[in-house]
Amino acid sequence: MRSRFSTIAIHAVLLGYTALALFPIILVVMNSMKMKRAIFLSPLTPPGPASFDLIGYHRVFSDGAIGTYYMNSIIVTLGTIFFTLLFGAMAGFALSEYKFRFNKLLGLYLSIGIMVPIRLGSVAIISLVSGMNMINTLSALICVYVAQNLPLAVFILSEFVHQIPKDLREAARCDGLSEYNIFFHIILPLLRPAMATVAVFTMIPVWNDLWFPLLLAPSGGKQTITLGVQQFLGQYVTDWNAVLAALSTAIIPVLIFYVLFSRQLIRGLTSGAVK
Repeated sequence: MRSRFSTIAIHAVLLGYTALALFPIILVVMNSMKMKRAIFLSPLTPPGPASFDLIGYHRVFSDGAIGTYYMNSIIVTLGTIFFTLLFGAMAGFALSEYKFRFNKLLGLYLSIGIMVPIRLGSVAIISLVSGMNMINTLSALICVYVAQNLPLAVFILSEFVHQIPKDLREAARCDGLSEYNIFFHIILPLLRPAMATVAVFTMIPVWNDLWFPLLLAPSGGKQTITLGVQQFLGQYVTDWNAVLAALSTAIIPVLIFYVLFSRQLIRGLTSGAVK
């Protein structure tokens, strides 16, 4: 009886946390389907027959540039995740596997990037990107985001590499496998839970970021969706229906990513919790 009561209590707590986390998303989606007057008069009320209106979605999808903004965000996010995981896993493997001079000092240097915000160097980054003729390019955004997320990725992945038995790698070397084959065929498959965790932590800040797209890719059809939504925000008039509709559709890729990698994410977060 006590065990059953504990299970029910745990499920109740999890349900409460889930409802609390989803409430802002549900609120945005509900108000995106309402008339502008109903958004301000009854923001917590679901859309009804008298207030239901999809004018915001019509305005968003009638703007041909919105599709481009979504594609830019997807390209930047996926490109950042790919290179962050690749370089982070390679650096984590090298720092964990090979003992050389200044090994710990190099790891400490990389960890400093976790504590120092990259936005402090915005002026230098703009000057560097401008000197390389990369203003208004998605490549500039990807490079900056990879540099921003790489320290955390190296820190997490190197700890997971430490947990892989060293005998496994030594056996592979005895079988004649090269270091590249060991990394790509043995280490990477075992790092999938950790890489899924790093990917999620990388994706959210990149997808929602407004600062660097505003500085490095503010025009030329290279805007991300977060920056593209700003066109509906005016100094005197704001199209709240279009803003909420655009934000509601921007949630979809994030949810899809969570569904696809949820199992690996949970394994990565709970790895080492029970010994």
